[in-house]
Amino acid sequence: MQPHPHRPPRRSRFIDGLNLAIRAGRGVGLIEAVRLEKDRLLAAAKEATGLDDFGDPWFERPMEVLLDSVKSEARLNPAGEVSAAAQFHHVLRDRLLAQWWFERHPEVLARPIRRPVVIVGPMRSGTTRLHRLLASDSRFAHLRSFETISPVPRPEFERVLAGERKDFRPVLASRIMNVARLANPRTLSIHPTGPYEPEEELGLLVASMWGMKHEAQWHVPTYARWCEGEDATPAYRHMADLLRLIGWSQQESSLRPWVLKTPQHMLDLPALLNVFPDARVIFSHRDPQQVVGSAASLAWNQTIIYSDHRDPVRLGREWLRKTRLQVERMMAARAGIAPENIIDVRYDDMDRDWRGTMERIYRFLDLDFDPAAPGMETFIERSQRLKSRPHHYSLAQFGLDPAQVSAELSDYIRAFDIPREGDFGDRRAAARS
Repeated sequence: MQPHPHRPPRRSRFIDGLNLAIRAGRGVGLIEAVRLEKDRLLAAAKEATGLDDFGDPWFERPMEVLLDSVKSEARLNPAGEVSAAAQFHHVLRDRLLAQWWFERHPEVLARPIRRPVVIVGPMRSGTTRLHRLLASDSRFAHLRSFETISPVPRPEFERVLAGERKDFRPVLASRIMNVARLANPRTLSIHPTGPYEPEEELGLLVASMWGMKHEAQWHVPTYARWCEGEDATPAYRHMADLLRLIGWSQQESSLRPWVLKTPQHMLDLPALLNVFPDARVIFSHRDPQQVVGSAASLAWNQTIIYSDHRDPVRLGREWLRKTRLQVERMMAARAGIAPENIIDVRYDDMDRDWRGTMERIYRFLDLDFDPAAPGMETFIERSQRLKSRPHHYSLAQFGLDPAQVSAELSDYIRAFDIPREGDFGDRRAAARS
């Protein structure tokens, strides 16, 4: 059943049942109350791993701000509290294990990351499609979904490399995805994926308690605005080290350039270029009405899982503000990038002629397109099977007016000659991220 064009969808009954079960368990003493306290979370991760080195302590400050914002603003329900505690524990345990691997195999940190290809665009502007098309070319290295969920191998991974056992991380990713589908059946239509699908490196930034992932699942405006005033270079340095660890775990040649993408780069281009100064950047552009409507829908469909107190109008205003800030930061930062390291791609060009657009990108990358074409054709066919149903949304669901959105982002529209994608006032768009 399609959602009402002027009201955002409700969450699934699965979460309502889970909340009742957790409350009942707490009532009879079977489930302890969640305590999202920094020292307690750090101590639990140390106890679970037997390790005590988290690496660069820079992450502790964003962690403190995030925890304060979650406790004072997010208004999490019981399922949201349990999920938050699990997420913090997962990230902290992985930081400890990452340092363990770096000490055990110092050659990991010596791996070069040469000339990565970085796709930079607003949320829902076609970056996923570009990323997965490039990832289908074996001349590039890429992350898989299970590696952004769990970037750090478990200690027994050396036995995986020896062929003595299988990596547990894809199994864990599959379980997490199954729970996510129960919590929100619209997951596959918004962002189709699977454990082995190419995926963005957002989880590698979350490893430093950094990034918009937190804003897209919790109402944490104080944390969001704090991050907007900070230099993210330390988070990107840790991300680069995790890329090195993932490349090592894949037994990937360090000669192949990584293909990367996450909307966070729109805000943090200076930090990205501090860490990857020779990056080649593909900028993706799309009608802001579509970007804002789809981004708000994505955030809504996540935040309603974790909180019973979300306001769609306030959420719509926030993602319009966030999109405008992303665009302003991107336009200012790209002025410092050498023109030969930049190419612009419009969403509608990919829709009309994906092959011709990709040929243009490959000329920019100084690569022959023909060897990549068969893999890309296979991706296009497979992506249609993965996307089980269209992603329905509208600006009206979030109290936004199409003219208002276009007016606030008019400089962006003019700068990149971005066409309208049709009358979006109460249109239900079948959009690709």
